[in-house]
Amino acid sequence: MSSSEQAPGVQWRAGAEAALVLSLILFYIWWLRFRFPYSWILILGLVAASHVIRGETFGALGFQQVSYGFARLAPAVALIAAVLPAIGLILHTMREVSWQGAVSSLVLYCFWGLFQQYVLNGYFVNRFSEFLPRRPQAVRALASVCFSLAHAPNWFLMAIALPGGYFCAGIYLKYRNLYFLGTAHGIIGFLIYLVTPDSISHHLYVGPKWFSKP
Repeated sequence: MSSSEQAPGVQWRAGAEAALVLSLILFYIWWLRFRFPYSWILILGLVAASHVIRGETFGALGFQQVSYGFARLAPAVALIAAVLPAIGLILHTMREVSWQGAVSSLVLYCFWGLFQQYVLNGYFVNRFSEFLPRRPQAVRALASVCFSLAHAPNWFLMAIALPGGYFCAGIYLKYRNLYFLGTAHGIIGFLIYLVTPDSISHHLYVGPKWFSKP
């Protein structure tokens, strides 16, 4: 039985599972990480178990080396990567960092971006695709809302994550390549950090940390 022909019970279970995982992620961000900092391992374990139960391989999730979409989408990422520093230079908002610090931060952010894209697309987009078969726009909308909520209450990141998540979900559904999305996420995310003052970005903090002085 294909995903578009699944029984209603299977669809609703996928939706309920995604809602549970989102609730656990938000609970971790807002409460658990300050009291049980390693509890994220249990949440990730539940997500991994979900993949195993469904027989989802790494390749099926989007961890594939084939460069689908790179040639078409790389110029857009390059353009954004050129525009953001230009804006920072014009507005004199460039953050002072050493070259070594910038390179290490960029590399780390690419790994972090890959993980976020995996959660957004490899998990939520796939579950919402089960929940709402044949409705890709609704799937993208639901996934982007979840992505935005995970950045609350940082209004700046939420405003970026909502359309950004929707756009990334569309790329994933077409090309299913998390490596490209993770790299693009890392580059653009690092540059946003580099050119946006903490008075606006709050040092990219989310959850209760957002309320601390930037």
